[in-house]
Amino acid sequence: MKINEIYSDVITEDLRYEFKALLNPGDPVKWAKTIVAYANGEGGIIFVGVSENRDAFGLDLDEIDDTKNLVARINDRNIFPHAKLKFMMRSVDDNAEKYVLGICVSPADSVVRYREGDFNETVYIKGDGYSAPATPEEIISLSKRKYGVDNETTDIRYDEKQWSGYMELCREFRSDSSAPDLKELQNEEIVSKEGFAKSGFVMFKDDYDSDDTLICCRLWTGKNKVGTVLDSARYKGPLPAVLRNALGFMERNTKTGWRKTASGGREEIRAYPKEALREALVNAVAHRDYSIAGTQIDIDIYSDRIDIVSPGSWLLPRKYEEYPLGSIPSIRRNGIIAACLYEADLMERGGTGFQTMMESYSDCGENKQPGVLIYPGFLDLRLFDRLYEDVKYEVSMTDTERVMEMLSERPWSVKELQSVTKYKSRSRFLEEVLDPLIESGAVYRDGNLKSPRSVIRKGKKEQ
Repeated sequence: MKINEIYSDVITEDLRYEFKALLNPGDPVKWAKTIVAYANGEGGIIFVGVSENRDAFGLDLDEIDDTKNLVARINDRNIFPHAKLKFMMRSVDDNAEKYVLGICVSPADSVVRYREGDFNETVYIKGDGYSAPATPEEIISLSKRKYGVDNETTDIRYDEKQWSGYMELCREFRSDSSAPDLKELQNEEIVSKEGFAKSGFVMFKDDYDSDDTLICCRLWTGKNKVGTVLDSARYKGPLPAVLRNALGFMERNTKTGWRKTASGGREEIRAYPKEALREALVNAVAHRDYSIAGTQIDIDIYSDRIDIVSPGSWLLPRKYEEYPLGSIPSIRRNGIIAACLYEADLMERGGTGFQTMMESYSDCGENKQPGVLIYPGFLDLRLFDRLYEDVKYEVSMTDTERVMEMLSERPWSVKELQSVTKYKSRSRFLEEVLDPLIESGAVYRDGNLKSPRSVIRKGKKEQ
């Protein structure tokens, strides 16, 4: 009898299943490492009484009892913290004399090690059909996934002067325009009782410069990434600055429109409500998986929507579509980062941020409601342009679109282009509108930067 005749979904050894004929009590590490690896990963099942070629010959009841006792003993003596195990049995013959024993291993909440002697501990991780010792880099990554990257106490002593950007953020968004004192930060465990910052709070420090806060922003001409990039930016560093800059990028590329009011006046309508943009970005920062090296949050603005894509799998037990509209439970991947945002009044404890987004779209049809798209290892929070192809509104262009429309007619000077935008400062106009267009290749400068005859032309400059 083959194993798939007993368990129809078990075809071969892989990341979830492993076969053992017997468990050798004289060399337990050969099979116990699989238990450790499953506990450090997504869990799995070891089937005992099954050969390598998938023949399920089974064990008698005495052998079953001996095997269970052996596993319990090794788990108690050699595996730390102890793995969470349960056993299941299924007969392989009509007389129920032989059974396949399944050892079901649950994922652990912390890093699990196999201990031989007092000082020799090994962390194992699961491969496809094998278990291997983890490298130091893999142990660090595993630790971050288990504990969270933001909850370790660092050796950096808290000094309010070194978190001035965070304090400014708190004063801007807190209802009483105050900044949290040390006691408040300690109550939220953002700072330890001894006065040391948690690793998540260090990401809000003024001099933070790691790549793990990177947000890449792009403005596209159409509905996908085939068209021209009209505006782009990359922001990294302390999270308060990254949040401000990314919000600024979305703000400057948000159209506005108007509709008539009952009194005969005009009411402004934004393509993307301010509160929806802020909630969506804060959600991405709070819930992204910072343990995945080499990734970033991507903000892509298309003609009909904004996609905010962040690294990290969907944590809830059911699919997004199975939850009532606007009633998604709150599970926080990064507790300290979330607490920092909560203290700044940028995030709600009860997970009502998505409800806020839904309310800001209450005057839109179902086809324009915010949503979440789930991909392997990534989440896409999507906001739709409320003004896209809606004839009810008189829609204005963004500053970038105004500049591009003018340049489609003829070349213009920087001063002339700036005059049709909201920018009073030449340096900010250059930094936020013109320079990104030049870097993307949508326009180029014809002439010397300081020359009064210098103009901006549409298209790429011929070499």
